Amino acid sequence: MVPDPRPVGNTARKPKLAVWKFASCDGCQLSLLDCEDELLQLAEEIDIAYFMEASSRQVEGPYDLSLVEGSITTEDDAQRIREVRAQSHALVTIGACATAGGIQALRNFADVEAFTAIVYAHPEYISTLKTSTPISAHVPVDFELNGCPINKRQLLEVISAFLHRRPPQVPAHSVCIECKLRGNVCVWVAHGTPCMGPVTHAGCGAVCPAYNRGCYACYGPKENPNTESLCHWWKQELGASNAKVIENLRNFNSAAPEFDAASRRQEEQDDQE
Repeated sequence: MVPDPRPVGNTARKPKLAVWKFASCDGCQLSLLDCEDELLQLAEEIDIAYFMEASSRQVEGPYDLSLVEGSITTEDDAQRIREVRAQSHALVTIGACATAGGIQALRNFADVEAFTAIVYAHPEYISTLKTSTPISAHVPVDFELNGCPINKRQLLEVISAFLHRRPPQVPAHSVCIECKLRGNVCVWVAHGTPCMGPVTHAGCGAVCPAYNRGCYACYGPKENPNTESLCHWWKQELGASNAKVIENLRNFNSAAPEFDAASRRQEEQDDQE
């Protein structure tokens, strides 16, 4: 059941929306601003109470719906997301960083202290966690919207769904279906190009295959992705190296459980060989 975003005891008040940023590039918040005309219509239905990317106006919570961009990378982040959750009736994570740790989750497979020692003149001033984790690893999340960045139409659908107390209608099929709907020639079949489309969540409109490039899995894993089969075909039929397979699994959504597990299995195979 979708949490009821309507204010309790005061049905005349518009629901309050808050947009929060953690470790991210701001691209998903910009997707909301990119709604333009739709954003004006949205403002008639809800009170955009906290959205620092768009306005310095800050209305205190609690909030009926919170949209959260970004991953948790510091102790302060971990504390702040608990505070956000406490004052949010419904909480939706938006984008690869918030739903799967983002590109910064590559740190999860490396030595963060070694990196900071190389990059910073005074690494002792850097306060960071050894991992980048999704919001759901720290607090309950009511819905996750994939993408790097998110699809603005899907975002509007999610907001509308929460306003009307219904489940969001966001497709769960793969990018391959989007390729068929768009009339794309399969780059895998036609050119032997390794492509993450079979295991990747729809939402981008298959933009990369439309330009004869393989999918980079910007939208993270689809429901029940068969990563084992994908890795087999990449290596056995397309001649991709183990390193190439791992590189593509560890991209925008490297900490997504399905991609994380698959890439670690490939690493184990490397060690055995």
